[in-house]
Amino acid sequence: MAGAAATKNPTRDAVPSTRTVNTIAGLRAVLDERRRAGASVALVPTMGALHDGHLALVRRARELADVVVVSIFVNPLQFGPTEDLDRYPRTLEADVAALTGLGVEVVFAPDVAEMYPNGPAGTRVGAGPAGERYEGAHRPGHFDGMLTVVAKLFSIAQPDVAVFGQKDAQQVFLVGRMIADLDLRLRLEVVPTVREADGLALSSRNRFLDDDERVAALVLAESLDAAHTAAADGTSELLAEGVAAFGDHDGVDLDYLVVVDPATFLPIDEAFAGQALVLVAARVGATRLIDNAFVEVGAKQPPSPAE
Repeated sequence: MAGAAATKNPTRDAVPSTRTVNTIAGLRAVLDERRRAGASVALVPTMGALHDGHLALVRRARELADVVVVSIFVNPLQFGPTEDLDRYPRTLEADVAALTGLGVEVVFAPDVAEMYPNGPAGTRVGAGPAGERYEGAHRPGHFDGMLTVVAKLFSIAQPDVAVFGQKDAQQVFLVGRMIADLDLRLRLEVVPTVREADGLALSSRNRFLDDDERVAALVLAESLDAAHTAAADGTSELLAEGVAAFGDHDGVDLDYLVVVDPATFLPIDEAFAGQALVLVAARVGATRLIDNAFVEVGAKQPPSPAE
């Protein structure tokens, strides 16, 4: 979803100092005061372990609003019983340091008791059938937990705009649908995937890759490039070439490679023509990675965003 062009704003152009707030009441007090002065608010929800992909979201948020809030909260509702909640990196001090100087006014860093004072939330937002496919099939309940915490963050911060990254394409789709279905008064801004020079999509989980796995992980971007090149020949050829790119990569196990209609997140058929979204997930060693790219099915392709 394209945003409006940035305009010069004296309040926005002055870089504020960054403060860390740990309570809901504290965040609301800060934002209420800023809103009384006429400021707009952008929210960038994260789970921390920030990298350049997150910082691209922050920079875009700074262009769109007077006040930028970055939330850092490792949400237990998003993790299943066999997933890596305890292993997920928690680097708050380094994260705040990375955000300093970027125009972030508030880092909202609550603990679990602050967000869920009575334990796991009794009221949850359901992602529905679209949340049970692809990543949802691999991580049952993940998207219900994600939407629940995002809905809470929207309610707490009341942002004018929320900024997310395209790398988590299914999450973006579900958040956008929740905003529309619940008539929430905010705009969703989606920032393109940020990549390393060799094409690997930035991810907090990349830090778990050793040197050999880091090289092997490039196959995800390579598969998207192959699918992109074949898209003009139709859905079947696109899928075949994307899967073939994995070949016999040792230590890489393909979970899925699918092509969906971005408007519905349902798989497309051979009769489909137009913009589609290729989703790929694979396990590289012990680390599971995801990526995606838009393609034009049945048409001459522009340069691949994964190149």
